[in-house]
Amino acid sequence: MAAVGAVKKELRQKIHEVLKSLPQESVAAQSAIATEKLCALPEYLHAKRISVFLSMPTGEISTTRIVQDALSSGKEVFIPYTHKLGTVPKASMMDMLRLESLQEFNALEPDRWGIPSLSKSSIPTKQNCFGGLGVAVDRLRSVKDDLGLDLIIMPGMAFDNSMRRLGHGKGYYDHFLNRYSTEIQGSPRATKRPFLVALALKEQIIAPPDEVPVASHDQLVDAIVVGDGRLLSS
Repeated sequence: MAAVGAVKKELRQKIHEVLKSLPQESVAAQSAIATEKLCALPEYLHAKRISVFLSMPTGEISTTRIVQDALSSGKEVFIPYTHKLGTVPKASMMDMLRLESLQEFNALEPDRWGIPSLSKSSIPTKQNCFGGLGVAVDRLRSVKDDLGLDLIIMPGMAFDNSMRRLGHGKGYYDHFLNRYSTEIQGSPRATKRPFLVALALKEQIIAPPDEVPVASHDQLVDAIVVGDGRLLSS
């Protein structure tokens, strides 16, 4: 496990250096291509409830047009919100909370990484994808709540042709997916995992024979939409 962690760290640093020098024009062009490709996928078109990460201002596929398309199409859109666990020092987790409108999306303030984020004061009123309002540690769920997600759009640092994904090192998505089946018990979606699709700049794809290192808890994605127009799938 320690060896895998060291290899992951080295690969993150390598990809970070590549992305740091990538012209913003290239990111914008690849984002437009990836957005068009994603929004044409049957899994996206048929999804009613989706989760989508909100992108960093540089070095990452922009998800702005995806959020705009999803909301305009009447989909329920949930975005990540990370928060501390009061009972465990330095521990944190991620919930998916509903974004209500384009107006709300446009009004989001950037966090310290430049990522548009929900304000802490708004969290108690936000619908959780697992039911109830607010974050999982203190929400109350109704039997009438719609639970779960149909599709999750995921970020990452690096990917390969075998659907392996290297995250940013916090494990938020892996932990969220590990919670998923327990949280939505009793829901019609309980028998089906959400479709997992990652977005990647072409510079983030690791070419064979190299591959992304993974540990036992790391989850594979179902498809990768690449900024050069490729769709990689399992």
